[in-house]
Amino acid sequence: MADTSPQSPQPLPVAITEADAQHAVLTFSDVLDAHTLSELEELLSDRRLRQAGTWAWDMSGLERIDLACAYALLRSVTRAPETLSVTIRGPRRAVQRTLRHAGLDTVAAIEE
Repeated sequence: MADTSPQSPQPLPVAITEADAQHAVLTFSDVLDAHTLSELEELLSDRRLRQAGTWAWDMSGLERIDLACAYALLRSVTRAPETLSVTIRGPRRAVQRTLRHAGLDTVAAIEE
């Protein structure tokens, strides 16, 4: 017999792990895809991110990102003040490829 009990929602594979007036760190894991897009966009509009002057994105645990989510990340950077500095740390090659395809390499430093 199939299990029909409600399943708890999966946690968002990105979280703000540190934030103050100068710096914010986002830690990514698992997979970012269409199923997580609206939650990702909501997280990216968090007030704590808007106050920080630098963002560090730890993507070392991110297995895959789809193009829609990469574009959401790009929009969050391009809507921020021009003084914002973004560093992307540790993305896998496939993730890097998607980020570059979306144009994130033009607004953020990608560190392997």
